[in-house]
Amino acid sequence: MLHIGTRGSHLATTQAGHVRDDIIAAGHDAELTIVTTPGDLSQAPVERIGVGVFTSALRDALFRGEVEIAVHSFKDLPTADEPRAHIVVPAREDNREALIARDGMQLADLPQGARVGTSAPRRISQLKALRPDLDIRPLRGNIESRMGRVTSGELDAIVLAYAGLLRAGYGDRATQLFDASEFLPAPAQGALAVECRSDDAETRAVLDPLMDAATALQVSAERHVLATLEAGCTAPVAAHAFYDGGELSLRAGVFALDGSHQLVESGSVTVADTLDREAARGLGRELASRLLDAGAAELMA
Repeated sequence: MLHIGTRGSHLATTQAGHVRDDIIAAGHDAELTIVTTPGDLSQAPVERIGVGVFTSALRDALFRGEVEIAVHSFKDLPTADEPRAHIVVPAREDNREALIARDGMQLADLPQGARVGTSAPRRISQLKALRPDLDIRPLRGNIESRMGRVTSGELDAIVLAYAGLLRAGYGDRATQLFDASEFLPAPAQGALAVECRSDDAETRAVLDPLMDAATALQVSAERHVLATLEAGCTAPVAAHAFYDGGELSLRAGVFALDGSHQLVESGSVTVADTLDREAARGLGRELASRLLDAGAAELMA
């Protein structure tokens, strides 16, 4: 029996449940194991406590041998390599940002000074660039409690990752989807990182067929923007990669929190095949270097 470590939230267990189902469909026994993290017990915003408390708890359980597999939202993992972990990246879900607004409204329909919930600096900065008048409010909790603040009338709208809504079965609640090339998502948004221990050859053999090479290529480019900028996953940094017919394209940006200034760079590279991760990493580093030359460090500060 393979034990799959996950946080206990509806979204986390649903994501890990998809991985479990794929493993079972391949002929292996697997079940979810809930790992309680310090972040689950805190009422502070994620941006204050850091998403590292969630990923670290899952990795600790993995390396202690309490579980054989850990499932993360890839965007929450540190960009530094963890040599003890073997990571498999399944096909990515839609990585666009979604607006959930009262009365079916879109962003342009919201009244002057509308109360919009999000705590992510990347989202705040891009919302402010589009609508400087918005009253941005902090947002904490699971998907259900966040959506409930719109239903109750406390907020006029919130912004969430569409991937999470889809996986949790709430895709129809989105009133607007933002084009990923215009409202840039977080690096690796919509992708899962499925980990086992590097020295666990049996579990590696189970997980490796779940790998989606095109997703891994795109995510590698996006995360190398973040790594080169030496920015955390809550910094106002965004990236979106797209792979088609041997061409990998990447768009990345760094934003002033008040929306007053944006630095955005784009580029592409021809890759020999979807296993050409070095080309993807190089493209990410190139765009990050351009952003730094244009003043990204000052904006992030």
